[in-house]
Amino acid sequence: MIVRIMGEGQWKVDDSGFAELNGLDDELLDEMESGDETGFRRTLGALLDTVRRLGAPLPDDALEPSELILPAPDASLEEVRAMLGGEGLIPG
Repeated sequence: MIVRIMGEGQWKVDDSGFAELNGLDDELLDEMESGDETGFRRTLGALLDTVRRLGAPLPDDALEPSELILPAPDASLEEVRAMLGGEGLIPG
């Protein structure tokens, strides 16, 4: 799957990483719902780091359609909440 991190670029992530990413997404959603800013920051960082660790960056000039679009590392809890509309980042 192709994952875009807003403001950074795209990574090609093998489908085998989906379960790990989905678990972090569930955790992030729980933290957003409870308003846990500290947990949100930690988990968003972990989610983005996992994409970077599991994925291979695509060249900057590559324009592949992204299956997942993740917020920038400095996105606020409110910005991500508005982006999602109550759903997780990763489609179930």
